[in-house]
Amino acid sequence: MAFRRRNKSYPFFSQEFLIQNHADIVFSFVIFILIGLMFEATAKTAILFIQPQYNVTTLSPEGEVTLYHYGWKDCATILFYFFIAIILHAVVQEYLLDKVNRRLHLSKSKNTKFNESGQLCVFHLVSSVWSFYIVLTEGYLLHPSSLWENYPHAHLRFQVKFFYLTQLAYWLHALPELYFQKVRKEEISRQLQYICLYLLHVSAAYLLNLSRVGLVLLFLQYVSELGFHIARLFYFTDENHQKMFDLWAVSFVFTRMVTLTLMFLAVGFGLARAENQGLDWEMGNFNTVLIRMIVLLLVCLTQSWLLWKFIRFQLRRWREFRHEQAVRKKAAPKQPLRTLKRDSLGHHENGVLKAENGASPRTKKLKST
Repeated sequence: MAFRRRNKSYPFFSQEFLIQNHADIVFSFVIFILIGLMFEATAKTAILFIQPQYNVTTLSPEGEVTLYHYGWKDCATILFYFFIAIILHAVVQEYLLDKVNRRLHLSKSKNTKFNESGQLCVFHLVSSVWSFYIVLTEGYLLHPSSLWENYPHAHLRFQVKFFYLTQLAYWLHALPELYFQKVRKEEISRQLQYICLYLLHVSAAYLLNLSRVGLVLLFLQYVSELGFHIARLFYFTDENHQKMFDLWAVSFVFTRMVTLTLMFLAVGFGLARAENQGLDWEMGNFNTVLIRMIVLLLVCLTQSWLLWKFIRFQLRRWREFRHEQAVRKKAAPKQPLRTLKRDSLGHHENGVLKAENGASPRTKKLKST
């Protein structure tokens, strides 16, 4: 299974060989794990990589329900879907983005940003639809108080735990992709910032049993980021498409306001009034004043940093717009001056026809008949 067109062969285990064939190498690991399911001796080990672990069956009014909690075995599951994310990344790059790039003929800097937005656009679209489905089916929209009631939310349904595991796997896979995609040094620091922020926030929501609040916030964030990357893709295809950035700006500010409001409502007030205050590792209870303050401080600092970047982005767009207007005014052609119409013999002055040298033109004598 080849994801890249090989125009040149490289020595085995060289840098270029790994970059060119990394998806094929990872695909062989996935096949190796799937083959392990076929044999009884290795099936129990292989299932650790594919299926979420730590399931508990409980009784409910609906009957028996299987719930999950987290543990160290989740690392194996995250590793497997880490490989899956690398393969899907290569598929989207090879069969979608590279074909569009050949038609657009973008520069190297724009090509890097186009690939980044294309990959994130696909991921944000899938994640926003998936998270909205979970929020809807779990009833978080109809009962907002369920975001903090009955804390700790240590036991999760399958779809919730699987969602968090795949989120961690995707953002972990984004780190080696910086090397595989040969991202420029100027872009690495910027991409590392948001990758680490996503890993930090998703891990905190998962490990601190704040999965319900984290799920809603991820949905809002992914919808906002989806709008930005769609706007940037349209901008690269045609630089006149800038109105979508204005729509994204409105959604961005709205997302920041809702995120801060929801965090203060759920963590600052909801968990602060809960009865089970204290730290309990076995029960997964982290409802202490110190942890709540750290969580709120982390979210506030992140939202402030995002707003600062947003303001700088809007100011840069405004300067570029003003510069383009100034250039257009200078390049506009000046209207030609209006010239006087002259006769072949001279010009008119005060109603009298005068010759070019200032003398009156000679009148022709009429022949007598």
